[in-house]
Amino acid sequence: MKNKLSLLISCTLILFFLPEIRTNAQGCVAIRQFSGIGNSLNQGELLQQGEWNLLTNYRYFRSFRHFKGSHEEPDRVTNNTEVINWSHSVDLNISYAFTNRLYGLVSLPFVYNERSSLYEHGRTERHTSYSQGIADMRIGAGYWLLSGDNAKNGNMAIGASLKLPTGNYNAKSSFFNVNGPGSQERRPVDQSIQPGDGGFGLIVDTQGLRFLGKEFVLFYDGFYLINPRTTNGTRTFRETLSPVLSNEAIMAVPDQFALRAGIFKSLFVHGMGISLGGRIEGVPVRDLFGGDEGFRRPGYVISIEPGFSYMINNLTINLNVPVALHRNRTRSVTDIAASTPDNYRHGDAAFADYLLNVGLAWRFVKKETSPFNQF
Repeated sequence: MKNKLSLLISCTLILFFLPEIRTNAQGCVAIRQFSGIGNSLNQGELLQQGEWNLLTNYRYFRSFRHFKGSHEEPDRVTNNTEVINWSHSVDLNISYAFTNRLYGLVSLPFVYNERSSLYEHGRTERHTSYSQGIADMRIGAGYWLLSGDNAKNGNMAIGASLKLPTGNYNAKSSFFNVNGPGSQERRPVDQSIQPGDGGFGLIVDTQGLRFLGKEFVLFYDGFYLINPRTTNGTRTFRETLSPVLSNEAIMAVPDQFALRAGIFKSLFVHGMGISLGGRIEGVPVRDLFGGDEGFRRPGYVISIEPGFSYMINNLTINLNVPVALHRNRTRSVTDIAASTPDNYRHGDAAFADYLLNVGLAWRFVKKETSPFNQF
């Protein structure tokens, strides 16, 4: 009985850690937020048929370090020309177990963003633009591949979700000095702080865990977002900065990807657990389907991710802090097309040093059910 209780606590805590890869962009590379739904999804797999799980997840970051490729440009901060993004987001999620292996999930995110820059305001004064509201909603399902004795040493799930364009992808704010000193105009905010991307997308994901003994568990979680729509019609005004940027006059609807893996240890001190993992997340230069026109900032971030969780009955509290180890703003389609032997072009992007993720999950259990039926 003691071993079964230990296994139950380990499963609950580790599955709460798994999905944190789906996070908001760590800066100007516009990776959309899906972390909350991941938490909901993994808690959902512990549910018995007919049970529910509710989760809310808060994320924060501040991006300001500029990179071209993997090379940092520290002079941007020194000269006070850096672009600074502040991002706050809250996901509200719900999952439901149709059977002990098949689960459904819904996520509704909310965001508040600020962006401070010089170049967007005539390059002479620093001003701040804002965006807020509902972001892109996600509805999907997943399925554990193993059951019974086949799952006693671990399990693996696959899932698919539809991303709906519920977020505003033409959010506007005031921009200054763009039509001369002292002028003010309402324009769309930068792609990195738009609440939505304007596309219907398909998210395919997989996740799994392996029990190693002595309460250690290996885990992984990954997804790829397929966005078939090429552009969303929102103007960037980048073509006014340089004729080379004419291809970037309209915002693109890019794909994105993420992968996370690590090891978890249950401490069995009042339901506490810790984890340490690595993760990579980013936006590709080209999409799997659709065209590559429009403006995007491709790139990726590799992070180390310590985490802590605390479970009280059916409530789980989670804290994860991914810290960036490697940041790379890859060359865009425009960079490649506009480069010549005498003029190598490589755009930059600002990245954060770390992300803060805090989550709360409530599991609504059925009475008189075994916690191991789902396996």
